[in-house]
Amino acid sequence: MAIKNAFYAQSGGVTAVINASACGVIQTTRRHPDKIGKVYAGRNGILGALKEELIDTSLESDGAIAALMHTPGGAFGSCRHKLKNISENRREYERLIEVFRAHDIGYFFYNGGGDSQDTAYKVSQISEKMGYPITCIGIPKTVDNDLPFTDCCPGFGSVAKYIAISTMEASLDIKSMCETSTKVFILEVMGRHAGWIAASGGLAGQSEGEPPHIILFPEIPFDREAFLARVDFCVKEYGYCVIVASEGAQYEDGRFLAEAGARDAFGHTQLGGVAPALANLMKQALGYKYHWAVADYLQRSARHIASATDVEQAYTVGKAAVEMAIAGKQALMPIIVREQAKPYRWRVGEAPLSDVANQEKKMPIHYITDDGFGITQDCRDYLSPLIQGESFPPFENGLPKVAKLKNQLVEKRLKTAFEL
Repeated sequence: MAIKNAFYAQSGGVTAVINASACGVIQTTRRHPDKIGKVYAGRNGILGALKEELIDTSLESDGAIAALMHTPGGAFGSCRHKLKNISENRREYERLIEVFRAHDIGYFFYNGGGDSQDTAYKVSQISEKMGYPITCIGIPKTVDNDLPFTDCCPGFGSVAKYIAISTMEASLDIKSMCETSTKVFILEVMGRHAGWIAASGGLAGQSEGEPPHIILFPEIPFDREAFLARVDFCVKEYGYCVIVASEGAQYEDGRFLAEAGARDAFGHTQLGGVAPALANLMKQALGYKYHWAVADYLQRSARHIASATDVEQAYTVGKAAVEMAIAGKQALMPIIVREQAKPYRWRVGEAPLSDVANQEKKMPIHYITDDGFGITQDCRDYLSPLIQGESFPPFENGLPKVAKLKNQLVEKRLKTAFEL
């Protein structure tokens, strides 16, 4: 049987460690030249396949590929493009198969969240029906930590570490000036429907009175009066109040505090900034001086302070994806299985893409304190192992060194272009 090539693509919002998964895929494939041929990476994710813009990773040196381990962002480009249901737009799937057939691609590794796992599953189905079966393996990635089955999602541990550290450091700043200056500080973090990232800010404080004093979770309906009372209490009791707010904080009726009205490419509501909304609310009701910050892209690109656990897990699921494909497995996603909490031990398991696709894992209610403003010990026990260890990148002239890839495209073989 002829050796088939592989297609690898990065999808959705990138992370500090998604390139570590790419490194795991490419390095593992290079160790099995008798099983898989070249690895073509999609330029800007799945768009690379639709547009037949395939990057030949075989032209990259071993050193350049190794450098992906400490490079944030998406080395080959990512995108927010969700393929529709096959019944709505069969042409997109047909195009994928045409490109795969033209470049002798028999393996598809899709590195992303729930929408990406859905795409990989659909491709595994339609490729069979079209007479050109593709081995499809999903690779988990999301800073939101909301994929089901896996204990945690590669990308989350590093965001959690960044937010915990940022909360701690900013709190020391506010505490030192609160007598004559800022009384309230609000840090807005990612998390549309699941409060995992916001919860990680809670690791900054261990005892009563230590910041963050308030955490706002999407899972807990926002209560204006309870929030204001808690802010007022903290300022009077401790001299200041530090708040970590999820961008997805919402009222009981499901309206986001910061809904902007627009929608993104996946159809998700575009959020417009919960931190300033809270600051204005607090200022009008209580009159305290405030500052706010939005972690935004900084939280997901902070490779300089990445969790060593996260880096290792990201690489390992990339490696495992290739090993699953070589073993003849189909339509699966490697997952992280927690075997033991203390000391932390984990292994790689697997979950069917059909079960993973478009599912969302929210925080268990017992991870949130009864008042809705903090995390429980169970939550600390879950989160703490995920931020352990440092995996500092090499530095040069005071700045982190990153991978510099050629990203040379393969010559196109199809006569027709594809209109999105």
